[in-house]
Amino acid sequence: MTDTNTNTNTNTGTNTGTNTGTSLSSTVMDSPMGLLTLVASNAGLRAVLWPRDNPARVPLGEVAQTTETTDHPVLVAAVDQLSEYFAGDRQTFDLLLDPIGTDFQQSAWMALRAIPYGTTVSYGEQAAAMGDKRKARAVGAANGRNPISIIVPCHRVVGANGSLTGFAGGLESKQWLLDHESKTAQPSEIETFSTQ
Repeated sequence: MTDTNTNTNTNTGTNTGTNTGTSLSSTVMDSPMGLLTLVASNAGLRAVLWPRDNPARVPLGEVAQTTETTDHPVLVAAVDQLSEYFAGDRQTFDLLLDPIGTDFQQSAWMALRAIPYGTTVSYGEQAAAMGDKRKARAVGAANGRNPISIIVPCHRVVGANGSLTGFAGGLESKQWLLDHESKTAQPSEIETFSTQ
């Protein structure tokens, strides 16, 4: 099994989309849920987009150009690690990330990365871990704008009663990801959710 103890690395700065003229690279990979489009800057992975993703959902910033490629080092690593995840051989990701979002969105996405593989939490639990359980709706809205699906695991957040709720990839994809993780997680490896 590949790398089950390393947490996802992130670019140290908060990217609020104020970069001008960024060159992006993209590639498409097959997945059990259809074709995924991966987008990267030189700083890290910017997005993992679903087959029918709404382009307005994920801002990519001021883009000078986007080039489709199969040899960008961030994209090569992301494709390799996602392939291992889908095969059941990877539970965490070790990639540089470069998502664009507000400070609150960045905080919500950081909290998502603390949710262990094979577990789920409610939006209220995520909001409480961020310091204010009353912000569950705001957390849900921020999660809905998560540009790095699967790697930043918004699929692990469910309704307060455990029901599946909105997901950019569709509820069937969310169910597939949760089922996949429950089948491949080892009980001794499942941890408790905490952002500390």
